[in-house]
Amino acid sequence: MASSATTDAGGEDQHLTIPNIKVQQLPHLLHTLPSLRSHPNPLDANPFFRPSSEFYITPNDVVLRHILHGASDAPGPRLAYHRAGPRKAVYFEPGHVRAAIVTCGGLCPGMNTVIRELVVGLWDLYGARHIFGVEAGYRGFYSGEPVALNPKMVHDWHRKGGTVLETSRGGFDLARIVDAIQDRGFNQVYIIGGDGTMRGMVEIFNEIKCRKLNIAVAGIPKTVDNDVGIIDRSFGFQTAVEMAQQAISAAHTEAESAVNGVGLVKLMGRSTGHIALHATLSSRDVDCCLIPENDFYLEGRGGLLEFLGARLKENGHAVVVVAEGAGQDVIPRSDEAHVEEKDESGNPVFLDVGRWLKSELKKWWARDHGTELFTVKYIDPTYMVRAVPANATDNLYCTLVAHSAIHGAMAGYTGFVSGPINGNYGYIPVEDVARAKNRVDTRDHKWAWVRSLTNQPDFEKR
Repeated sequence: MASSATTDAGGEDQHLTIPNIKVQQLPHLLHTLPSLRSHPNPLDANPFFRPSSEFYITPNDVVLRHILHGASDAPGPRLAYHRAGPRKAVYFEPGHVRAAIVTCGGLCPGMNTVIRELVVGLWDLYGARHIFGVEAGYRGFYSGEPVALNPKMVHDWHRKGGTVLETSRGGFDLARIVDAIQDRGFNQVYIIGGDGTMRGMVEIFNEIKCRKLNIAVAGIPKTVDNDVGIIDRSFGFQTAVEMAQQAISAAHTEAESAVNGVGLVKLMGRSTGHIALHATLSSRDVDCCLIPENDFYLEGRGGLLEFLGARLKENGHAVVVVAEGAGQDVIPRSDEAHVEEKDESGNPVFLDVGRWLKSELKKWWARDHGTELFTVKYIDPTYMVRAVPANATDNLYCTLVAHSAIHGAMAGYTGFVSGPINGNYGYIPVEDVARAKNRVDTRDHKWAWVRSLTNQPDFEKR
């Protein structure tokens, strides 16, 4: 499949050819269970839909991974993913569906909305009546009894932060999890979690495939840091940025109200600085934004202290936003064993860059400015940012991503993640998502916008 166009620019013909498109293969239950029978989609009889000929998604409906095309692009086919949405045929009879929903890892705005929409979507769209919540993350499959869910029970969950099903890190025991799924007769499993959870989902999917079980496994990526790759953004991210702005606004007020005041805000972002970047761009009150993707240093020409000294001299106050994963290479480590410390999800335990930076700022001022007044107000809104209910935009996102996952599982797809790709919802093999990262590209225009807004140095030593 190729496309070409001719335009006129400055009197010269410009020829644009889009190379062949390669559609990423999506796992299907038929690949291991070829004798499965299909059934008409129950939406055919749903009075709210009255499906037209264009209503159902076909195998030819795809979403391009990259929609921009330029002369510097690498040669070869352009990757595309199957578009999300209802299919004309399904591979589960509604009365036989036994669905399990589990939330894993840290909190994120919108988790309860996703659970609610999975329950309501399965119940109202497809007529499923056996829907269960697995409590306490992956370990809940084998350590407790699942909770029966229905629309009446979950009707107001979207107004609550956190996850009513509870969550935890760790507890991943592959054999016990898959044994429990099989023993309880679950044939659809919906897994909500971040990159570590998605890596666990890969193992669960492969084990189910190895056992040739008729079980569809669907993932919904959740990360408040927005560090999951391929998809446009994770649900809850916009809510997190909105809450982060409130913290920045408070820090700005504190700094502006003091003599030589510095407002210091530490935001979530272990491996990527998306929250810090977007909150900085949105607030317009930030003087310096520090993220994991861009190293910084304190002392010397072009360093943070020189920059803040000039900003305080000019404005009398300054606001610094730092992502929690920034500066890990410049913080002194007194205990080398701490470098190897991991949490239950296998993530490295980071040193507290916020408290360290506050201490260094106070030392710097006392050393170089003697008895002049100086104040640092440090705000860490981590649990405010991640524990609130989703805002309106994220609630809509949660509905669409949950219903997309349901449509895919009912159509027999498995081992996939649903999410927006360039504004259109698609199905992505979970192996791709588990490998992909979404780091801030400091060569991109967004980071240039940050620096043009803050006028902060590039922190490159010369």
